[in-house]
Amino acid sequence: MKQRKTITLLFLDAVLINISYILSLYIRFEGDIVGKQFTSYFLKYREHFLYITAIKLIVFFFLKLYKPVWKYASIEELMTIVMASVLSNAAVLSYMVISKDMLPRSIYVLVALLDMFLIGGVRFSFRAFSTVGGNIFNHSKHKSVMIIGGGDAGAMVIREYKNHTQLNSRPVAIIDDNNDKQGQMINGVPVVGTRNNIVAKAKSLKIDEIIIAMPSASRREIKDIVEIAKETKCKLRIVPGMFELIDGKVSINNIRDVDIEDLLGRDEIKVDLEEISTYLTNKVVLVTGGGGSIGSELCRQISRFSPRRLIILDIYENNAYEIQNELLRQHKNLDLKTYIASVRDKDRIFELMARERPDVVFHAAAHKHVPLMEFSPKEALKNNVFGTLNLAQAADKYNVDKFVMISTDKAVNPTNVMGASKRICEMIVQSIDRVSETDFVAVRFGNVLGSNGSVIPLFKKQIAEGGPVTVTHEDVIRYFMTIPEAVQLVIQAGAMATGGEIFILDMGEPVKILDLARDLIRLSGFEPDIDIPIEITGLRPGEKLFEELLLDEEGISTTKHHKIFIGKPIFTDYRLLLKYLDNANEVIQNGTDDDVREFVKTMVPNYTDNGISTSSI
Repeated sequence: MKQRKTITLLFLDAVLINISYILSLYIRFEGDIVGKQFTSYFLKYREHFLYITAIKLIVFFFLKLYKPVWKYASIEELMTIVMASVLSNAAVLSYMVISKDMLPRSIYVLVALLDMFLIGGVRFSFRAFSTVGGNIFNHSKHKSVMIIGGGDAGAMVIREYKNHTQLNSRPVAIIDDNNDKQGQMINGVPVVGTRNNIVAKAKSLKIDEIIIAMPSASRREIKDIVEIAKETKCKLRIVPGMFELIDGKVSINNIRDVDIEDLLGRDEIKVDLEEISTYLTNKVVLVTGGGGSIGSELCRQISRFSPRRLIILDIYENNAYEIQNELLRQHKNLDLKTYIASVRDKDRIFELMARERPDVVFHAAAHKHVPLMEFSPKEALKNNVFGTLNLAQAADKYNVDKFVMISTDKAVNPTNVMGASKRICEMIVQSIDRVSETDFVAVRFGNVLGSNGSVIPLFKKQIAEGGPVTVTHEDVIRYFMTIPEAVQLVIQAGAMATGGEIFILDMGEPVKILDLARDLIRLSGFEPDIDIPIEITGLRPGEKLFEELLLDEEGISTTKHHKIFIGKPIFTDYRLLLKYLDNANEVIQNGTDDDVREFVKTMVPNYTDNGISTSSI
């Protein structure tokens, strides 16, 4: 099919090239086709027409005039046609000079202009027929699209939709806050109002889909627009920020659904790249839990700083395999090793530490699901507490420079075993730091959007199934941060670490989970409690109405990064901690789940369970 189209175009071009010369002679001699001059020059042309045609077709082919899909032709293809016409005629002129058989100079100018018109006309007719045909046959089926943003990105989105008629989407209106653009047309689409008119225009114009095309806007401004647009029942999509676009070019493939992250409205995190490079570039870096949500993003971002070697450690081989392949595709020269191992296996951890001798360790491996750990408290301690102890002791023995443990806001005044286990992990990090040359630190933050097992993927699945969307309590609030945001701050905190700190990340404003559910339903194009019901199920085992990031006794101090704070150490007796942990191991081996919970209270006095016992399981 493709070869047939190329042959057809070659044949058409050969015909049009010769038509250009005949028309040029006709115009030059004012239609006197029986005059001596016309006849003389026509005979000259006829003598060379095969060579002229061959030269032009070779130039056309060299300039790839047979490569583009012409129904998507744009200004770039037009410029290629202009260049091909000029260069091919220059080549013909050179040939005629060499053959000493010149035509009048004006002929070459006329031929070049006619080539642009005829050669270009044929090609752009493909686009014209495609557009007209698409509008005729798809008119009854197309979706009406509103574009928010009448700048370059908005214009490019309109062109993309007009080029891709198979999508059955037709831009019918533009919203822009610039008063000078009101009533104007951009690529044939009218500017119909400002952001204050979004809801009314969406209703009156029967808009099906809204695309926010403002890649240079701040996240705060995007949030404001989304807050308005979500009040419509339209599907919301967005052109990503310029930092996400390659070469700043917009295509259909770039446009994504508006997601809940766009409602956070926080500006992009800024980190000190030079400071980070100092401790990651050309260093051996180990990431435990490297296949998980946080661990895999740590691996992605660390890879950009050219470590001497990156080591992924995970117990789950599928996740480890996926992130390994992704990194190797994106970073061809990355020295990457992947180990399948459990942090609970002390001998295996010491063996790997001795073999690889990492300079930096990011410890993200953990059991984190609160309700599950409530019914398996022994597993929470084995994996989270003793896994962290194994890694910390190995890092101390093998002279790791920095050890950064990922903690959680659930470690503060915990009401669940998972949170209490993470508080003990923080105690391990702060106490071993006092007796080690390694800088041990913990980084504490709240929920991350889209992480494995988090509320967002659950809500999305429930919406896809038609509901209900389940919320545990009307008043539950949580702090949220995107995975890339959290990881950037974790890496930055590692650069600041001098040992013993608990870094606390500024999570922004807390979000009400019920509002989150409603927003996600609206962003999916449905109406809460009408199209998709919301069901209140009651607090789960170990769940709080709200989370805290700071213990009362910790105090807080600022750092040079406005989103990172430091809580002061409150437990630093390493020997006492080891005695506690020996006793904890004894309870795990010989006691019940209730015994484990009671013992955890002796280590974490502000831990309060919710009355769960093994008898209720």
